[in-house]
Amino acid sequence: MVIVMSHEQKQTNTASMPDALVILFFIMVLAAIASHLVPAGSFQLLEPAPVAEGAAKVKGKLDPNSFHFAEQADPGVPLFAEGGAVGFFNYAFEGLVSGNKWGSAVGVVMFILITGGAFGILMKTGAIHNGILALIDRTRNLQFLFIPILFALFSLGGAVFGMGEEAIAFCIVLLPLMLALGYDAITTVLVTYVATQIGFATSWMNPFNVAIAQGIAEIPLFSGQELRMAMWLVFTIFGMVFTMRYAARVKQNPESSVSYQSDQRVRAVQNSQVSSSYSFLDSVILALFFAGLAWIIWGVTARQYFIPEIASQFFTIGVVIGFAAVIGGRLRVNDVADGFKQGAADLLPASLIVGMAKGIVLLLGGDNPENPSVLNTLLFYSAQSLQDLPNYLSAWLMLVVQSVINFFVSSGSGQAALTMPLIAPLSDLIGLSRQTAVLAFQLGDGLTNCIIPTSAALIGCLGAVRLDWAIWLKFVWRLQLYLFALASMFMLVAVAIDYQ
Repeated sequence: MVIVMSHEQKQTNTASMPDALVILFFIMVLAAIASHLVPAGSFQLLEPAPVAEGAAKVKGKLDPNSFHFAEQADPGVPLFAEGGAVGFFNYAFEGLVSGNKWGSAVGVVMFILITGGAFGILMKTGAIHNGILALIDRTRNLQFLFIPILFALFSLGGAVFGMGEEAIAFCIVLLPLMLALGYDAITTVLVTYVATQIGFATSWMNPFNVAIAQGIAEIPLFSGQELRMAMWLVFTIFGMVFTMRYAARVKQNPESSVSYQSDQRVRAVQNSQVSSSYSFLDSVILALFFAGLAWIIWGVTARQYFIPEIASQFFTIGVVIGFAAVIGGRLRVNDVADGFKQGAADLLPASLIVGMAKGIVLLLGGDNPENPSVLNTLLFYSAQSLQDLPNYLSAWLMLVVQSVINFFVSSGSGQAALTMPLIAPLSDLIGLSRQTAVLAFQLGDGLTNCIIPTSAALIGCLGAVRLDWAIWLKFVWRLQLYLFALASMFMLVAVAIDYQ
């Protein structure tokens, strides 16, 4: 049975916080005002940036002692600009078309849309859905393996392809089974959505956060995998153990659950039987998908593939999977096209955020350290406030800042576009690696998705299991503190080993 939030619930959830694009608009207002009040400045690079395009293109590091203000005062951005110049009301268009195919913004926007379309085809085939249901069916009599296997599977989904919103459907599917096994709605959200966000935050190859952040920071794509793989394992095991202990406690004493009352209402109306329709075609589709991921890993590591090639690889995977689904009678040709369009449409808001967030950088004069801009001045004074702090404290404060920003901009790709142009060069100035800055971004962005009410996926999952956010907050705050402590520990490790 599909559980749908009432109109009043949807109004409450959506009215509690303004949309990310609304928040961005008011940030644009502040950026425009700053362009009139803050003098522009520039830096020199310690070494010139390579001329060659592609993955090897890395900016030279900033010389922290070279900052100087522009000789001529910048008049600030106009309300509306002509001739292709940047003005306040030009920011949306100029941000979306800025850059090139190698990075922010237009390259990242197209990367998100094409990759999202490819995953839309995969989800349209139902292979992932059927595979998880088959796993549920086969572990029905192995309850001691049920939760850890599901948790690991959803965490892997978050790490590999940014699974998040898809967890809503599985919350609907899994809730009756969880209740039948003596667990509760909170356990359902833990093994689905929370697991995906742990995987998302600790991923070594997620194209929607790690790849975009590293691309903007101009470091090799999917570099630093070793520490991230270890981090994923530690976080996943911790989350798994936490969930198993909680589930065991609830099973022993169901009334101890904070969701007991709402679970009782769900038990009264839901059927606990879950069917599986896994077939040989699902095995073929999943095999093609994982073979495609292996191809991407080979391309990045052996051929230094970057955004244009990886986007094309994902498109190829989508086409091949769609072809297999058509040959196998699962989909029609038009269904494949619909899946691609739906997948791209689902990520259109994130794409718009990427482009419009780039508009902030443009209003502040751009992110070229050698050209006078307000952003360079803000960067200089931010570095001044952190440079006297120990590197360990500076790295930890980066994590705190990213966690706070995620409350307002819960899109991973959008937050990367908003923060990495500032955080990456800031790490140069204070003596931290850009890889450490990316780590602070992905941990701050992903883990707080488990608690923030601005996350549409979280609110959707809670609505699917009929769990109020206030009740969820009463439970999850303790887990959130544990996850933040683990994240802080890994930030300190990154500084200690000079993470590259």
